Amino acid sequence: MRRAGLIVALGALLGLLGGSATASPALADGRGGGWVFNAPENFTVPAGFCPFAFQVTQPGLDKSYTKAIQTPDGSLVFFTNGVRDFTFTNPANGESITTKDSGLSTQTLNPDGSFTAVQNGVGWVGIYGGLAAFGLPAVFVSSGKLTLTFDPNGNITSASLNGHVSVDICAALS
Repeated sequence: MRRAGLIVALGALLGLLGGSATASPALADGRGGGWVFNAPENFTVPAGFCPFAFQVTQPGLDKSYTKAIQTPDGSLVFFTNGVRDFTFTNPANGESITTKDSGLSTQTLNPDGSFTAVQNGVGWVGIYGGLAAFGLPAVFVSSGKLTLTFDPNGNITSASLNGHVSVDICAALS
């Protein structure tokens, strides 16, 4: 499940973010410079992130783009920028919340398999088993700069938030 946590964390970080979609012509229209439009995806997050499974949908606004580069040391770096709406729904009780994620994120997959994600702005993230050891909820929307690091086995090794938790998704859907 650690690998699933890493995948959801990466997916969440790739899904958040964006600053100004007009900052770059390539970013604004999704063409050129290697920027690729992030198509909306709907999925179910299994129990373990929260005490219950919940659904994530993208009901509206979606202007998010990602660009990947390979660095000389062999790292793969993803830059994501844009703005997206996400709706989180607990199908067991019908509770639902919609957030607008915006900002910039950088995710670096190192040659040894370790991983660092930095999110600047407003966005959601979910970590299997939670982030209680770092004083953060398991699934939340943050505002500010969030930095997460993982070892090659997908274990989270550090988390820091220079900002605040805007929404504890698990609590909001309970």
